[in-house]
Amino acid sequence: MTQPLPPALSAPLVEWQSAAAGTVRYYADTQAAGKPLLLLHSMNAAPSAMEIKPLFEHYRQRRPVYAPDLPGFGQSERADRSYSGEFYAEVISAFLNEVVGGEADVVALSTSAEFAARASLSQDKVTSLILISPTGFGARPPPGPATQDKLLRVFRTPVLGKALYATLTVKPSIRFFLNKNFIGKPPAEMVDYGHRTTKAPGAHHAPFHFLAMKLFTANAVDALYRQVKIPTLVLYDEDPNISFERLPGVLEDCANWREARIRPTLGMPHWDEPAQTAAAMDAFWADSDKR
Repeated sequence: MTQPLPPALSAPLVEWQSAAAGTVRYYADTQAAGKPLLLLHSMNAAPSAMEIKPLFEHYRQRRPVYAPDLPGFGQSERADRSYSGEFYAEVISAFLNEVVGGEADVVALSTSAEFAARASLSQDKVTSLILISPTGFGARPPPGPATQDKLLRVFRTPVLGKALYATLTVKPSIRFFLNKNFIGKPPAEMVDYGHRTTKAPGAHHAPFHFLAMKLFTANAVDALYRQVKIPTLVLYDEDPNISFERLPGVLEDCANWREARIRPTLGMPHWDEPAQTAAAMDAFWADSDKR
């Protein structure tokens, strides 16, 4: 019998009913004063708010902080629905309007950077973006819709899909993939929690859309990133899964964009170099407030 999934963070776990996504659960610490901060985890086979734990713990004493488990992951509903970048952007926008209820700074990890950028274009609640090792800046585009549909059909084949998901989500596999994003060993709590999240009913639905590349935006640089007019910071260094060939062009052409290399890191700078990451974020916000 599957055991209930424990909380990823030591903070109140709150339930929100989303019109688009059903039950979405999020962690919140709103005791401090100041502008709210929304933290968004990445996309993979077993993500959750655990991924942004160091940022949540660091900033919860300084300002209101929100960290949802995005639909299809963690404590949130894992329905068999169509998952896409547009879907997640819609949920993030609604969360800002209905839960946060006002302006917020947004920090997004990896693929969620594309969702956050898209959400910022649809309403004025996002006052700044910090994108940690964001996708969408590589020279190689994602496959087209026809290929994505074909991949998803393959993943949804009962026998093959079940075997694939089982292979990807055993603890050694989760540790293997996390190892790629850490200078040292990944935290045991992240490996353990990631493994537990994959046992929830329906846990395979959203990851299959991720593996089929349906969560990525074609030409995200022009379709999303160049359209963002609010202050935006990219935190990155080396990343075995993501490349940044097109980032210099955006930095050169868009005066509202900044970058900070957090060295040495491999996609999780807020875990490997938390002090350096927080210093870069604080300096960016201080500079943004002056503009």
